[in-house]
Amino acid sequence: MDKSKVSDEEWVKLAAVLKKIPGIRMGCEATCRRFVQAVLWILRAGAQWRLLPDRFGHWNSVFKRFASWSRFGVWDKMLAHVSVKADLENVCIDSTVIRAHACAAGAAASNAAAEALGRSRGGFGCKIHALTDALGLPVRFILTRGQAADITQAIPLMTDIGSTGALLADKGYDANALLDWLGQRDIRAVIPPKANRQVQRSCDWYQYKARHVIECMFGKLKYFRRIATRYEKKASHFMEMLAFAAVLLWLR
Repeated sequence: MDKSKVSDEEWVKLAAVLKKIPGIRMGCEATCRRFVQAVLWILRAGAQWRLLPDRFGHWNSVFKRFASWSRFGVWDKMLAHVSVKADLENVCIDSTVIRAHACAAGAAASNAAAEALGRSRGGFGCKIHALTDALGLPVRFILTRGQAADITQAIPLMTDIGSTGALLADKGYDANALLDWLGQRDIRAVIPPKANRQVQRSCDWYQYKARHVIECMFGKLKYFRRIATRYEKKASHFMEMLAFAAVLLWLR
């Protein structure tokens, strides 16, 4: 199967979701499919919009439609729709740093902080904070500057996630505030204790092995070159590309 194209089976599922999103007019279904196919080509190739092949239409028209859908959060709504089937027996959270290309800087009428761009030991970039279900399928993302600590986004990721039995995370999330928050909601913390804890906690190391699913999810996302390196000036555009990639993981 050519993964640079939307298969007939995938398009049937995507079209069904798009028809349920208010405020979005698909128009001619064939034209809409060609547009989605064009965005997938950009997502896979990581190329400049100007290099979009002519078979997809004029690159600027495609980009403007993508920007319009991003303003309405269409791609994120698609992810919310497909992820309602998430297996919440347990969830995993983690983050990954994405290096930003030089062209990601300089968004008009904005600044680096507003577009979730900053500098860490890894250089100029941003950080993706993610939550997956028990099977490693993406449910939710938060984008921050590259230097942001993982623990700062733990509770926002978990808020309103629904009923789950356990949270699996690495020792970067070993903080009393998070542990207390989980305890109040009867969510078991499967988080290794930091070495500098005065009173060491226990950890279910057998269940902790299941945390590898979120690492695998990040690996799959980075096969999309538009995710592996950030080229988008606008944080909203990068987040919508991320949501589209996540939807494809659900469909496949």
